[in-house]
Amino acid sequence: MTRSRTTVGILIGDDAPMLEVAVAPRVFGFDHTARGGPRFDVRVAGEHDGPMTTTAGITLTAPCPVDALDDAGLVIVPGWRQPGGPPVRAEILARLRRAHDEGATVVGLCLGAFVLAEAGLLDGRHATTHWRYLSGLAREHPAIKVVDDALYVDEGTVVTSAGSAAGLDACLHLLRREHGPEVANAAARALVVAPQRPGGQTQFVDRPIPRLPAGDAVADAMSHALGHLADPALDVDRLAAVAHVSRRTFDRRFREAAGCSPLQWLLHQRVLHAQDLLAGSDLTVDAVARASGFTDGVAMRPHFRRILGVSPQSYRASFRTTPG
Repeated sequence: MTRSRTTVGILIGDDAPMLEVAVAPRVFGFDHTARGGPRFDVRVAGEHDGPMTTTAGITLTAPCPVDALDDAGLVIVPGWRQPGGPPVRAEILARLRRAHDEGATVVGLCLGAFVLAEAGLLDGRHATTHWRYLSGLAREHPAIKVVDDALYVDEGTVVTSAGSAAGLDACLHLLRREHGPEVANAAARALVVAPQRPGGQTQFVDRPIPRLPAGDAVADAMSHALGHLADPALDVDRLAAVAHVSRRTFDRRFREAAGCSPLQWLLHQRVLHAQDLLAGSDLTVDAVARASGFTDGVAMRPHFRRILGVSPQSYRASFRTTPG
């Protein structure tokens, strides 16, 4: 059977998270014909007939039967129920294997990676999933080369992503890969999100302030840091002083609250700020570095490359949103 690269098949299952289910239909639902891109034929099918539940308590009924996916050139499993739930029907797994054998790109977003794993499509390949389930994926499917520091992994005809927002990154990546940067950037603008983050970016690149009690010393220090990222003198000792605790106590409490060291978090925030400035401003790389708390572009570059997997110049060339 000939599969169309502009036909997108989306397979939803019971007890999947609403956000993950909604990402792929939204990203591929835009009409790009005005800019020379495609208008996708998006087909959403369910793993069984009738309504399906979601983690939000909302029931969904897929508009298409599962055989509507049989000529899709892109087949996406957007999230899934948690491991240990009802098994995926053999018919569904066979359909995914057949799609791949016939040349389709098969995608597992978040826990959708477990469905691809059950189908045997990830054996011998690199793959990722939500960070909470990485160890489970590795344990249940030892033939998979599980990647624990990526937003998504592109293995050509098989793509997997980390949780929630990373599924959006993976879908935008597929748009860019198959139909060019203009199409992907137009979708990102329509969704009011920043241009796609590189897949090699670590899953924990965003380090928001965790939900801590009002007046918590670690949260106060984080807020102070986010308001003073451009200050090159801002360091962990100063943050400990803001928290009114010793450096050792601050480091321990920060790790308990955020899951990483305060220095690691601070460097990530500075790189994230630089990332936004590179994409959305006309500042030079050196000016971006100084505005993010680095002495110059040379000092920023190794941290930027380590976290995002590309140089500041390469990132700007790919993801700049302002003319010039």
